[in-house]
This record gives sequence, C-alpha cells and structure tokens, in this order.
Amino acid sequence: MSTPGPRSLAEALRLRDDASLSELLRARPDLITPVPTDLTQLATRAGTRASVVRALERLDRFAQQTAQALAVAGDPASYGELLGLMTGDQGDPAVAAALPRALGTLRAQALVWGDDERLRLVRTARELLAPSAQHPSPTGLGPTVQEATAGMSPGRVQEIVAKAGLASTHDSVSAVAALTGLFSDRARMAALLAEAPAESREVLDRLVWGPPYGQVTADPAPRLRWLLDRGLLLPTAPGTVVLPREVALHLRSGRAHRTTEPMPPALEATATHRPQVVDATAAGQAYTALATVEELLKDWDEGGPAVLRAGGLSVRDLKRTAVALDVAEPVAAFWVELAYAAGLLASDGEADERFAATPAHDEWLQQPADLRWTRLAEAWLTATRTAGLVGGRDAKDRTLSALGPNLDRSAAPEVRHRVLTLLAGLPEGTAPSAESVLARLAWERPQRREDDLRARLARWTLSEAELLGITGRGALSAHGRALLGAPAPTAKAAESSGPGDKLPVHHTPVVVEPLSPAEQAVASAAAARLLAPLLPEPLDHVLLQADLTAVAPGPLQRPLAAMLGVLADVESKGGATVYRFTPGSVRRALDAGQTAADLHAFLTAHSRTPVPQPLAYLIDDVARRHGHLRVGAASAYVRCDDDALLNEIMADKRAAALRLRRLAPTVLATQADPAALLEGLRAMGFAPAAESAEGDVLITRADAHRTPPRTPPEPVPDGPPAPDATLLAAAIRAIRAGDLAATTPRKPTAAPLAGGDLPRTSSAETLATMQAAVLTGEALWIGYVNAEGSASQRVIAPIRVEGGFVTAYDHTADEVRTYPLHRVTGVAELADEA
Repeated sequence: MSTPGPRSLAEALRLRDDASLSELLRARPDLITPVPTDLTQLATRAGTRASVVRALERLDRFAQQTAQALAVAGDPASYGELLGLMTGDQGDPAVAAALPRALGTLRAQALVWGDDERLRLVRTARELLAPSAQHPSPTGLGPTVQEATAGMSPGRVQEIVAKAGLASTHDSVSAVAALTGLFSDRARMAALLAEAPAESREVLDRLVWGPPYGQVTADPAPRLRWLLDRGLLLPTAPGTVVLPREVALHLRSGRAHRTTEPMPPALEATATHRPQVVDATAAGQAYTALATVEELLKDWDEGGPAVLRAGGLSVRDLKRTAVALDVAEPVAAFWVELAYAAGLLASDGEADERFAATPAHDEWLQQPADLRWTRLAEAWLTATRTAGLVGGRDAKDRTLSALGPNLDRSAAPEVRHRVLTLLAGLPEGTAPSAESVLARLAWERPQRREDDLRARLARWTLSEAELLGITGRGALSAHGRALLGAPAPTAKAAESSGPGDKLPVHHTPVVVEPLSPAEQAVASAAAARLLAPLLPEPLDHVLLQADLTAVAPGPLQRPLAAMLGVLADVESKGGATVYRFTPGSVRRALDAGQTAADLHAFLTAHSRTPVPQPLAYLIDDVARRHGHLRVGAASAYVRCDDDALLNEIMADKRAAALRLRRLAPTVLATQADPAALLEGLRAMGFAPAAESAEGDVLITRADAHRTPPRTPPEPVPDGPPAPDATLLAAAIRAIRAGDLAATTPRKPTAAPLAGGDLPRTSSAETLATMQAAVLTGEALWIGYVNAEGSASQRVIAPIRVEGGFVTAYDHTADEVRTYPLHRVTGVAELADEA
C-alpha cells in the first residue's frame, strides 16, 4: 500500500530535513524576516503574493517555463503530464534531461510540492501564471473548455456537442466533459480537423501560439461559423472568442511553449588575447582611473561645484567637469559617482553647500597605487548608485543628476558580480560579445517588464569595468579575477579565434558567490599583489624645454606632481604630460608660499635638462612684482609704498568697476571684498598679494577646503540580506521548536478553548497546574503574550514558581527562561503519547 503524499505545503515542509529547509531560506530570505513561529506560518508566508512574485522573478528561463507549464496542467498534475507539456508528442531529449533539475528548483523553493504523481503549484503562483483574459499566460494558451463555457447556456452547449458529432447528454457538465474528451483525443481531433475548411484552419493557425483571443462580428463569416458551431472557438464576451486550451495543445502537438530553452545560451568570443596583454592593458586603465580620480578631486580641492537645491550636480557643472577631465559627460558622471561611492568626496554641509574632497581623500592619497585602486574597485562592486542613469528621467519626469537622489538601483551589485563571474568562467584572455552576455543574463533572470534594467546594467558594467581596469580589451584580468575571489581558469585560451566563435560553456557555470567583508578584504589584498608589479613606477624628474614647457615622460612622484601642478598648467595629457609655465602659474606658486629661490632650486633638482633662461627670467620677473601691492579688508584696501603705482591704478579705466578711492598717498580703499579686488587687479596685469589683519602675507594652499568626516553612501539592499549559516541554523531550530509546540497533542481541557488556538485557563488554575508540574517534572503547553502584544504557544517544563514568575526549560527556545505568570493566557497538559 502506497504512502499518501503530503496534503498541504506545510506538511511537505515538515517532511524536509534541515539541509533542505536551509536551501529554501537561503534562496528566499524574505521568509525568515522575521523568523516564522512554526512551519505552518512558514508555508503561509511562502504562499503570499509578494514572496511568490519575488521567487518567480529569480528563476531562470527554463524553470519559469516549467512553472508556466504546471499552471496550465491539471491540479494536481503527474510528472508524465508535465513532461508531455514540455516536450510535446515528438519528445525532446534535452528538455527531458533538464526537467528534473528545473522541477527540483521549484520544489526546493517551495513553489511546487507533492510527489511525482501529484505535483501541485502553490495557489498564488498558479493564479499569477494561469491564463486569463486580463493576464495572458506566457505560454500563449487560453482557458480550458470548462472555463470558457462556464457562462454558456445549456442549450448552446448541447448544440456544440451535436455539431461536433457527439451524442447529446442530459446535463451541461457531462456535455462539457464529452467535448473536453474529444479535444484531448489526438485521433478524434485529427479526424474533426480534417473536415475543416482551409480558411478555418488558417484562423486556428493564427491563434495557436497566442494570443488566443480574437474579435468577431455579430454575423461571423462562414470560416468562423464552422469553428464556433463545433466549439473550436468559444465566445467569452460579446464580439470576443477564444481558442480553448485543449484545441491549442492538439495543434501544438502537446507543447506548452513554442520554444523551450533547457540550456543557457553559449557565450560568443569576439577576440582572444594573450593573458599578459590583457593584464597589461587593464593595469594601464587602472592607473588612468587613479589619475582621473585624483585630477577630479584636485580640481575640487578649494571647494567644488555648488549642490543643487534638490541635491546633486548641475548639468553645467557636469559639463565643466567633463571638459576638465577631457572625457565625455557620461564618463565624467561615472568618475564623480565612483569617488562619491568610495567616500572621497561629499557635500560640505555649509550654508552655501558645495561638493569637496573628504578627509578620507588625504588618507587615500598616501596609500600605494595598488591599494588606492582596490578601494575604488570595491566601492564600484558594491555600490547601488548607478552612474548610467545620469541625464535620464525619473518617474516624475525630473532629470536625474550626478550625485543627486534617485540613482540607487538595488540590482546593480548583483548584475555587476554576475557579469564578471561570466567572464571569469571563460578561458584566459577571452573577450565575449556584449550581446551574448546579455542573452545569457536574460536566460538566467528573465524580465517581464518592458524596461529591462538588468540589460542596461550589464552594458554599463562591461564599459565601467574596462574604464576601471578590471577588464582589459574586454577580457577579465588576473587582478580582476582575484578581486572576485574566482578560481584560476582551468582551460587555456586558444592562440586566436575569429569573431563569433562559440565557446564551450558547460551547463554548470563557474559559481562565485558574493564575498563577505572579511573574504573581500583577502581577495582585494590578492588583487593588489597582482596589480602592483604591472603599474608604472613614478618618476622623479621632468624635461624642461626652452618654450616654457616641461615634459613628464611618465607618471610623477606625488610631491613632484603636486608642486608642478601648482607651478605650471597642464597643456596636454597622454603617454607624456606637457606642463606650461605662465605668469599666472608662477604667481600661483608664489601665492602658495614659495620664493623665487625655492622655485629655481626645485626645477634644478628635478630637471634632467638645464633650466632654460626664459623660464628663469619668467620666475624672477613675476617674483620681483609679486607682493608689491597689498590687499586687505576695509571692506578691502590696497596699500603700496610706491604712490606712483597707485596713481597708475587709479588712472586705469578698468579700475572703475572696483570703485577705488585714496585714503592716503600709499593706501586705496573699496567696498568690494578682498577676493574680488585681488582678481580685478590681477586681470589688469598687476601681481597683488593678500595680507592678514596683522599685515602678514596670506599663503593660499590648494587643499585648504575639506568636508567634515563623511561615511560613504550605504548601498540600498535588494530585499532582505542573504542569511549566513549561523542565522539559518538558529532560524531552523526555532521553527522546528515552534512547530513541535504547535503540533504536540494535548489533553482535552474542561472547557473549550476560546479566542483562538491558545489555551485559556483562570489565574488560579494556571498557578496550580504550574506548581503541580514542578513536582512531577511534566511538560506543559502554554499560551504566552509578550510585552509587544505578540501571542505565541510554547512547550515548557516548569522548574520553579515564585514571586509571580515561572522559571522553566522552554522546549521551543531550547533554553531556560523566566515568564511572568500574568502574561500566560492559559495552560494545558500534553497528551501521554506526545
């Protein structure tokens, strides 16, 4: 005699072992937020609409197709029926081989329960996937004959039965059953359709793969009338007809899907490079990424662009930043967002709020290049802020700005990780085509929405990984692989391959789980070790030229680059950087506290060529005039020992806007602020210096402005976090204990339980039963309401009762606890066989 299968999802969950429950909770972490009290509550939660939708969206395409086939099968369905819907009458070995895995996935995630003879899709999933007029099924199938004829008159049903060549019946139920039997019988259906006119068959062919609904007039054409009379088309509403599911399945040779995809699409190689070339290219990009972020933050050192009232960076400021970095605006938005995600820049929080570098930026600059790169790469991997959205529109048709709100997309980290994992599964040096990567992701996580955000995220990931130096020439680098914690590839790349060559991709791809913070620290250290030897060594010299330029033949050491950046302007970038010396740049160095002697010594020490005479003259000439004029606050004033020079300023028409007036032979005053006065005099060709209230020259430094300490933006999680092993073990232990308390047989009480399933007894009876259990050592079943008002049922073994409290071993929590007696709703003894 066969053992009856489970009668509900809760019973099916009770038959699972702890490993199976752990697999379920790991795949659907929303089920333990919070932890259910027992398996019945877990089953109920697993059947809620929000949880089922989330679980269905995370299935791969073949698992979804399997669930869709179960939704149009009988309830319950046998494995043979499901296999027939997936393979059709002709069979499909690949689908038959892959079906057990897909069905196992649905069972593991509690979307399907029951044995192979009685497979049941959870009710909510069936409601979501079953065909209806409002929500067509992805299979393209329509309602069954029974569903389509539900509102039809008995007389009309008998007319259809007679036209179909069936014997009349005494009731509509048997008539519909006879019609269903006809449409499900391959031989009899073939004979019926053989009589159909060619025009009628054409109508069926147009509806067979969906959508199954069509429009008809009040007086249908003969080809439609033939189908309507025999029930091959059934009316669902005035002017609307539908192709019954049984008829469609016959025309499809039993297949629920037009195309079944049991295997993920293979990745296609566009090029194959030597691993050394990939690593060198990626390392070059990594160094460029560091230089770009440094340049961005240096440009914002004295206070960057203003923060918009709604938050973020204005379009104009983003354009200016793109020009300063010599990149396109979308790329500039990426670098700005990356620096923000890494905690290197933020808003300063002042009344006139501006973006600026954070104190963490100064610490970051002191680190070696390889560690600075890993910080950027880690921030990019985990960030939910998505730079690719900048310039688009939000739900309220507002422009999305860089560093502004509404840029978080919780799916971004998962998509980035998955794209890089796919690259890690390829032979070294292999660059896949973007289209094949997108096709693979679409199979692994099909999207039902028209706006396929995951596809856009994947495209952005491929381009951003190249910008950041995680990939080189489209292939994953060695340090990028280490950053993921991916194992070394076992297959070697071929020496060459043509575009479009298919790569062998096994059914079980390389699986790289997201790393914990501790694991990521180890992986980042390994990536830094691999990257460090590939980065260029900073140089300690430049080449001075007679045309007032200096050529840096490679990256410069930080102190040299910082000083040269103050003393000269960058004219061009590339393999070698060209700096140009101008009166303004030399004055900038003097404003920063340098003297002419300091500048001569600096250039002599760091130039491989002699200091050209024109450059020496330029420094001496600017230094001779620098500080001759002094500017302070009167609102602002100018003082100079040479009254002839002040006369020259007063006579200059360009000084009219400054509204200067003479206070003394050597002093001029104005209502303009000192900064505006400085800029105005410099625009007139003078070289004034600012001074303090004590008369000392003010030294300006480029790194004067910093925000208060800021933490990087927290990623927005995509649902509850995945539970770790410790949490899973504790949750399963609590659920098992709660289920034991809920299902343990109890002795019948004198009075029926009221107010729900919790036992209800008087205070005196509760106290007496507790005290008796202390003496006998028996376990009791109690109802308990905690301080938050949440009710639960527990199995306890009382140890001591005193002072209005009971101390007992709680079988539900598996520990000794103390409960206030006034919170115990009632008590009942357990049955002897418990």
